[in-house]
Amino acid sequence: MTTRFKKTRKSRGHVSAGHGRIGKHRKHPGGRGNAGGMHHHRILFNKYHPGYFGKVRMR
Repeated sequence: MTTRFKKTRKSRGHVSAGHGRIGKHRKHPGGRGNAGGMHHHRILFNKYHPGYFGKVRMR
């Protein structure tokens, strides 16, 4: 991809480059990998991976 088509060219003159001032573009805001499955990502795990936690069958 040539330089003139990149997203950085579009965001010249705009302060946060599309990542927001408040939340910011940090490296791993939710933790790495499957972090938080029992805590802040519980809804996702229950919704898309029912039965992931517990002593029954494979994950």
